[in-house]
Amino acid sequence: MTPAILIVDDDPAIRGVVRVALEKAGLGVVEAKDGRGALDAMGRGPVDLVVLDVGMPDMDGFACCRAIRAISDVPVLFLTAQDDEIDRVLGFELGADDYVTKPFSPRELVLRIKAILGRGRATQDRVRSHGDLVIDLDRHASTLGDQMLELTATEFAVLTILLTRPGSVIDRNMMINEAYGGNSSLSGRTLDSHIRNIRAKASALGYVDVIETVRGVGLRLGRCTIGPGAR
Repeated sequence: MTPAILIVDDDPAIRGVVRVALEKAGLGVVEAKDGRGALDAMGRGPVDLVVLDVGMPDMDGFACCRAIRAISDVPVLFLTAQDDEIDRVLGFELGADDYVTKPFSPRELVLRIKAILGRGRATQDRVRSHGDLVIDLDRHASTLGDQMLELTATEFAVLTILLTRPGSVIDRNMMINEAYGGNSSLSGRTLDSHIRNIRAKASALGYVDVIETVRGVGLRLGRCTIGPGAR
């Protein structure tokens, strides 16, 4: 099935450039001119990824991303006119999977989108587990105990990398390279945002030890056991 990409931008020229690039790459396209239109479009049918402009009137991209995250874990790629790390970090903390700064190369945008979609699709027919954590690579699903752990595509990739080598400490630069495909524009602060998101989601389910930080070395998977009195 052809992936459906929702383009959300108040500039019709930008939407047109992105639409042409995506259609040439064999991807399906849905368009919305603002955040509310984006939410309406998601209600009308399945969407595989959202390309979301930050600087829209009324409901900006960050507010729209918050609303999307309340109903879906669909991958989100931000478009922004500002190359500001603070804005990028905020976007990742809201659950974005990547960021592209305007003016952008349509070819690069397509490659970024395909990379996110690739991370979101499991290619190995295996179920992995550690403690109460279970990751099903076929279904792209993760659970803690009997509870669903809702993750974005990038968060899922980060946790899967850690689960591949339980007990081992993974260097942060190696983690960035594996999780983001060597995307040099992504920083350690970006990785930190995704780690915070995973920890917060796991903590809400009663698990406070899912990811451990080894100072000066890197990250490793924790015990993944529920805290006392959490249920």
